[in-house]
Amino acid sequence: MLKLRLLTWDVKDTLLRLRQPVGQSYAAEARAQGLQVQPEALGRSFREVYGAQSRRFPNYGHGQGLSSRQWWLDVVKQSFRLSGVQDEAALTKLAEKLYRDYCSSHNWEVLPGAAETLSRCRQLGFRMGVVSNFDSRLEAILSQCDLRHHFQFVLTSEAAGFAKPDGRIFEQALRLGGARPEQAAHIGDDYSRDYRAAGPWACTASCCGRPGRAGGRSCPPSTSCPR
Repeated sequence: MLKLRLLTWDVKDTLLRLRQPVGQSYAAEARAQGLQVQPEALGRSFREVYGAQSRRFPNYGHGQGLSSRQWWLDVVKQSFRLSGVQDEAALTKLAEKLYRDYCSSHNWEVLPGAAETLSRCRQLGFRMGVVSNFDSRLEAILSQCDLRHHFQFVLTSEAAGFAKPDGRIFEQALRLGGARPEQAAHIGDDYSRDYRAAGPWACTASCCGRPGRAGGRSCPPSTSCPR
């Protein structure tokens, strides 16, 4: 039996989480710019717009002539439009500011136990990498949250050209980590994007002491990392 050598990690809701709901963050920035918008309305609008944008331009517009930055600026602007803000100058200012803010630890926090788990895995000699459906800001976010140094590589769906559950992103991770499938394990919180997509080398976020969760698509509680 080959020894486990490579651990890859999902990020959002596995290692990091948002400090507050998107609607609250957006509404707070609007107030700072003299606009009153209800957080609940913004939250509903964001979910609607994000879903529509993801269907129209999957993986942050990769291969469709749209940068991930413009993808997000469009999402933010349309979320505010649906919530009653129509001033284009204000929309541009809000979108630019929020895009920058979500690149820092101002809006992200490390989940309890995550840093300690990563440190322990490094001490045990595992190679580690990130495999995440994220845009190019992830490197900066991990650095801001003091987690980047744990990883040999950070592979985002934008950089890979494929988003989980497409298995090709995991194939790239294996090459970057210099491991075979039977020598690797993936840790994440989403049953379809992390557990099922990674196939025989998947495990769940329960390795971090938390049950997997993703809008009801929880990972089987009995699933665990190879020891």
